[in-house]
Amino acid sequence: MKKTLIFIIRVITGLVFVFSGTVKGIDPMGTEIKFSDYFTAFKLEFLEPLSLTFTLILCLAEFIAGFALLTGIRYKEGLWGIFLLMCFFTPLSLILALTNPVSDCGCFGDAVKLTNWQTFWKNVVLITFVILLIISKIRPPEYIKPATGWIILAASSLLFVGFCFYNLRYLPVIDFRPYKEGNNIKELMEIPEDAPKPVFKSTFIYEKNGVRKEFTLDNYPADDTSWVFVDQISVMVKKGYEPPITDFSIYTTDNNDITDIILDNLGYTLLMISPKLEKADLKRLNKGFATGYRCLDTGIDFYIVTASGSDKIKEYENGLKFCIADETVLQTMVRANPGYIMLKNGTIICKWSWANLPSDIEKLKSIK
Repeated sequence: MKKTLIFIIRVITGLVFVFSGTVKGIDPMGTEIKFSDYFTAFKLEFLEPLSLTFTLILCLAEFIAGFALLTGIRYKEGLWGIFLLMCFFTPLSLILALTNPVSDCGCFGDAVKLTNWQTFWKNVVLITFVILLIISKIRPPEYIKPATGWIILAASSLLFVGFCFYNLRYLPVIDFRPYKEGNNIKELMEIPEDAPKPVFKSTFIYEKNGVRKEFTLDNYPADDTSWVFVDQISVMVKKGYEPPITDFSIYTTDNNDITDIILDNLGYTLLMISPKLEKADLKRLNKGFATGYRCLDTGIDFYIVTASGSDKIKEYENGLKFCIADETVLQTMVRANPGYIMLKNGTIICKWSWANLPSDIEKLKSIK
């Protein structure tokens, strides 16, 4: 019975870490953004240039440690690796839960959203599991030689790092965000008529003879004029329905909202998305500009959407339409700078990074 329980704990713990490392590896840019958010929240902006490095180290450490625990290959090293990770992240998650500098922990990327408190209690369970595995001294059988085990882990590490860089270059192989191919942006912005409404609890503060007292809607002194109303406090006790997309909007450089024009276009629209033009490689931008000219020649609407300031946009003025949108929204839409989204009547038909954007306009048109 004890061996069975330890086996179950080992499998669960290993799977959690393999899953955590894998979803981060699928979307390393998303984890990089999350690191930057934390560095900004804790006034550690000087570490932001290292965000991608920390991302690759973390997702590789989680994946390999979980792999070792799950398969039994270099089990001891994997177990202690997970223990060290939990010793760091468990107290950190408590701090995050108490201070809430960033609402979403990002531990499972966009695949599974957890609040900071949910993350903390998840870590409490995991570190308990790890401690049980350590003190039980029950080990899986060693069915391969130690040297062979290290070779397997090294080869797995190289493959996993290559997988991460592939996703960085060509967009995530699985898109967990609402802007994935096939989704209709307009539909995901709508709130159904029968959607649950938010529930608020109202508290009324009245004063009488210098004494203040809180009342609710059920017992406030409506007929007692000796009580003087002071203030009302409303607290949301239950969230209502929130559409998957809430902040998608695109403006021209002279502040005209063209969101509906883009989403209602029955033809094809190619969005070239560059969250920050100044952070993009000039050759990659020029490739996108050239594609824009070819799109316009063939009847495909083309917009360059960025969060850069007007001064920076003026440096790139070339006859194409530059538009403004929120930087976070653009980073969510496509994990590349620049990246590309083809729309038709608000539906996302296809997405590309700068690396795999078709050079031949006929290939763009072939998606029709």
